[in-house]
Amino acid sequence: MTPDRRIPGDWFDQPVPGNVEIHDEAYVETAFSFLLYRSQLAAGVRIGRGASVYLGTMFDVGRQGRVSCGAFTLVNGARIVCDAEILIEDYVLISWNVVLMDTYRVPADPALRRRAVIAAASGEPRRVDGHVEARPIHIKRAAWIGFDACVLPGVTIGEGAIVGARSVVTEDVEPFTIVVGNPARMVRRIEPGETTP
Repeated sequence: MTPDRRIPGDWFDQPVPGNVEIHDEAYVETAFSFLLYRSQLAAGVRIGRGASVYLGTMFDVGRQGRVSCGAFTLVNGARIVCDAEILIEDYVLISWNVVLMDTYRVPADPALRRRAVIAAASGEPRRVDGHVEARPIHIKRAAWIGFDACVLPGVTIGEGAIVGARSVVTEDVEPFTIVVGNPARMVRRIEPGETTP
């Protein structure tokens, strides 16, 4: 990153926000990933050593949101919607079109939801803020999340777990298990020795 916080060779000629911490040995493809970023915390996003954040990834982080991507984590084209905290530990693989959302941002009540959407229509940029409680997401070490999967508020994905493509994760995933479906359900455990050559 240059002294003015621009990414060399970036097609999106804007600086990375000042409260985003990117390790010197991490790779972030474009500052466009922070277009919807508005965290006011001292470190709203932390990207660890050897981590990679590729094109299409969007950090849609609210004023009090905090996202941490651990060492050697790979995020490829994911949408990260965070108003509280999303903690991604080391060696995690997140495929394209994955959505991690610690908040729904709109109330479940139809009348309140309508008011929030009407208010967003007159804002610039248009953002829905229905003052909905956010519940942190925690993705533990060496978990894999397949393409088009969605991880909903309050979920913890255990160490070494695998979330199948296009799954919707509504509840915690045990360590070293494989879950698939909508809603995601465990199909089997990963046995000791399966993860080592």
